[in-house]
Amino acid sequence: MDQKPQLAELGLFDAKVPRYTSYPTAPHFGNAVDPARFSNWVSKISPGSSISMYVHVPFCRRLCWFCACRTQGTRSDAPVEAYVQVLKAEIALLRQQLPEGVTLSRLHWGGGTPTILNVELIRDLASTIAEAIPLAPRAEFSVEIDPNEIGGRRLEALAGAGMTHATVGVQDFDSTIQQAIGRIQSFESTRTAIEQLHSHGIAGLNADILYGLPHQTPAGMTESVQKLVSLTPGRVAVYGYAHVPWMAGRQSMIRSDTLPTPEARLQLFETARRLFLWDGYREVGIDHFARPGDGLAVAQRTGRLRRSFQGYTNDPAEVLIGIGASAISRFPQGYAQNAPGTSAYIRAIRDGQFATARGHGFSGEDLLRARLIEALMCDFRISREEILSRFAVPAARLEKMFAEAGAAFPGMLSVSAQGLAIREEARPLTRMIARSFDAYDLSTAAHSTAV
Repeated sequence: MDQKPQLAELGLFDAKVPRYTSYPTAPHFGNAVDPARFSNWVSKISPGSSISMYVHVPFCRRLCWFCACRTQGTRSDAPVEAYVQVLKAEIALLRQQLPEGVTLSRLHWGGGTPTILNVELIRDLASTIAEAIPLAPRAEFSVEIDPNEIGGRRLEALAGAGMTHATVGVQDFDSTIQQAIGRIQSFESTRTAIEQLHSHGIAGLNADILYGLPHQTPAGMTESVQKLVSLTPGRVAVYGYAHVPWMAGRQSMIRSDTLPTPEARLQLFETARRLFLWDGYREVGIDHFARPGDGLAVAQRTGRLRRSFQGYTNDPAEVLIGIGASAISRFPQGYAQNAPGTSAYIRAIRDGQFATARGHGFSGEDLLRARLIEALMCDFRISREEILSRFAVPAARLEKMFAEAGAAFPGMLSVSAQGLAIREEARPLTRMIARSFDAYDLSTAAHSTAV
C-alpha cells in the first residue's frame, strides 16, 4: 500500500527537523559553557574509565560543493602542519586535567580530510594522543578516508598507529552527479583505496552514500548501490543531502532546479534501502545499514545502539572529547563546543587555555527528553519500564507525553503496556515524531528536510 498520501498529509515532505545527533541540538548551545566549565567537567571524569575522542582536521585539497562541514581548502602543507601543532597543544592541556588511568574506547579522525596529513604528521599526532590517552584493549580507531588523498605510506602509518576502521565517502558513483557536486571520485579509485586498506590489515570498512543529489534517479541510485555493495563495506550510512546554501556558500554552485523533489528523495532512499536489505544488510536506525556481524547491527539487536555526532555508534562511553576547531564534546553534565573558526581556535590554544566557545549544561527535563528522542531514533520505540526506572518522571507525565505524540501522528504510533512504538510504515516520520518530544523552540533554527 502506498503510504505517500498519508505521509504527505502529516507534513513529511514540507517539514524541516533536526537530525538529533544531540539533545538539545547545536543551534540551542549558548555561551554559558566556557573554558573553565569545560575544564571542570574534564576533571570529573572517573579515574580509570574509558572515553571517546573525536579529532577534527578542517582542511581539504579541494572543497566539494555539496559539503556543509566547516572546512577550508589548501594547496600547501604549511597550514596543516601548524594546525597539528595546535592540536598537540590542546591534547597537552587536556592531559593536565584528565584523572589518572583514562583510556580511549573510540578514536575518530574526521574532517575535512584527515588523510591530508603527511606520514610524519600522522605519526606525530597519533603518538601524542597515545601518550596522553592510550587506546583501551579492543578499542576502535577510525579515520575518514578520501580515496583521492591516500597512499600506501600514509596507510602504513595509520595502520601502525592502530587504525582499525576506515570511513570512505562515496556520495554517488555517477560521473554527471559528481560533476554537479564538485566531487570527482571514480569507482576504480575507490576500489583501489579499499584494496590498499585491506592489504594493510584494516578490515573495518564503513561507507557513506547520499540521496537527494542533483540529477539522481532510482536507476542511477541502483547502479551506485550495487557498485558499493560489491566493495563489501561492513556498514553504510545513507544520508540525505541537505541543501543549505545560505549556511554553506559553496552549495550555491549546485543548481536547485536539478535537485529531486521531497517525494523523489523518499523514493531514492527506499531504492537504496531495498537493495541493502536484499543484499543481507540489517537496517540500523533511520539511515544506517550493517552486516549482521557488524558492531552496529549487534548493538541494535541487543538494545545498546546509541546516537552520536557521527550518526550511530555502539560506543558505551559516557564522555566524548572533541579536539580541534568546532569540535563538540559530550559529558554527563552537558555539551561543550570549541570555537568554530580555525583562527579563533588557534588563538585560544596558543594562549594556553581551552578553546571552548559555547555549549549547554543539562537542566530540567533535558536528560529525560534526550533519552526519549534517542530511543526513537535508535529503536523506533520507547520502553515505559526503562524511562520510569531511570528518571524521576511521574507515570502520568509520561503518559501525557505519549498521548500528545499519538494525537499529532494519528495511526502512526502504538501505545501499550510496554511503551510507545513507531509503526513500521511510519518510520520515515521518525525525526518528526522525535521533534514532538523536543521542548526547545525550533522556529528560529535552520534544519534539514525531514526526508
